[in-house]
Amino acid sequence: MRSRKTHPSTTGVTKYIPATDEITIALTWMAYEHHGWEQFSVTVRHELIHAWLYHEFSEADHGRTFIRWINALDTLQYCERFKSPNWWVICEDYSGQLARYQRSKVVKHPETYSCGDCDGSLRVEEAAEQ
Repeated sequence: MRSRKTHPSTTGVTKYIPATDEITIALTWMAYEHHGWEQFSVTVRHELIHAWLYHEFSEADHGRTFIRWINALDTLQYCERFKSPNWWVICEDYSGQLARYQRSKVVKHPETYSCGDCDGSLRVEEAAEQ
């Protein structure tokens, strides 16, 4: 499997390879420099929840099980952005939105995906330049 680097706008990411059960947490140095340790440690704890979820359930979303751990670990459901996204993935049914920095599969083909919270339809909007 080809190694993926953490995108410069991503504070951290937890990667899971089901074939080997390998779990890796990648953190961005630029985010650490931008936020400082106090805020960045929130991201570390956030990614540790993802790693535990992968270990226990082979999947790791920001759903109910994730939410149960955020208070105990003094972290957040979603990490603070330090760069503006290029696109917004928007749920048509409840108007929730997720930032996207790369032209991912969901950005390219939102019609083939649905909202993870309500199963609603998705659309993509290009983010306004800042």
